[in-house]
Amino acid sequence: MEATVAKTGTEGKTWGGGNRPLNASYGKLMMWFFIVSDALTFSGFIASYGFSRFKFIDAWPVADEVFTHVPFLHGVPAPMYYVAFMTLVLIFSSVTMVLAVDAGHKMQRTKVAWYMFFTIIGGAIFVGSQAWEWATFIKGDYGAVETKGGKIIQFLNTEGERVALADFAKQLPGDREIHEKKNGIWYAEEPVTMTTFSFEEVKAGFLANDDLLIRTQYLDEHGHPTVLSREASIEKLVNDGKLVVEGANLRHNEYGHPLFANFFFFITGFHGFHVFSGVVINIIIFFNVILGTYERRKNYEMVEKVGLYWHFVDLVWVFVFTFFYLV
Repeated sequence: MEATVAKTGTEGKTWGGGNRPLNASYGKLMMWFFIVSDALTFSGFIASYGFSRFKFIDAWPVADEVFTHVPFLHGVPAPMYYVAFMTLVLIFSSVTMVLAVDAGHKMQRTKVAWYMFFTIIGGAIFVGSQAWEWATFIKGDYGAVETKGGKIIQFLNTEGERVALADFAKQLPGDREIHEKKNGIWYAEEPVTMTTFSFEEVKAGFLANDDLLIRTQYLDEHGHPTVLSREASIEKLVNDGKLVVEGANLRHNEYGHPLFANFFFFITGFHGFHVFSGVVINIIIFFNVILGTYERRKNYEMVEKVGLYWHFVDLVWVFVFTFFYLV
């Protein structure tokens, strides 16, 4: 049985699209291929985050208790406010990019330049805000103690409010010996980062303050972290406490399970790299617009291609914001 194929005018040829299939240029097609492949990459990251979160649900931090900081408002509880601000700025930059592409179709160079400028400003604010958020996350807020089993115990007062280590830790006399080669300890070096207080200082301060309790990572029947009684808190700290943790890094995390910090740095960092790259590319396109490069080419297709990439990083952030911060 013979297969029937559609002819396009030239005998024996079944393809007549030339080098612009679907009326799309080579550059647009390659940008779409990149976006699809990158979308699969981000999907794998977010799926991995979801699996890890549900596997360690009893020790996973609550985003509302982690991302509570706003610049210049230290100590003011504002959960998720600044992250929401970052999201709105990025969405606004996507709107200005749409306007830049539309102005390019109309060959309005001045408008394209202004809208590109606003897009660059929005992307720069987002990247700077993310850098500030990283610094705050790494520095920490209250501090905690890590147990011998790798769990995190946090400190509360009798009213259920978090208490920082600096508020009760007791300074103990004695100088720490620095591990240096000149001291003969050639195989051990001083850690790069040190906590403000030692475990013994935290323990001494906790035992001297009867108004302090311990909150563990384990959830109760209502889905909230378990708060121990005073007697159980003392027993937990004395028998199971190991070291002081301030902030978060790839090994320790005062907010909960270390995997939370690992995913936070990796996913938001990978997305931040995309946004930073987009800002750099937008700056290059912006100067090309100022110089009249696309006016001479009689089209602003390059602005449209960069716009596709920018809309993609905006859309990815919506998913990251939803699954990482809100859910």
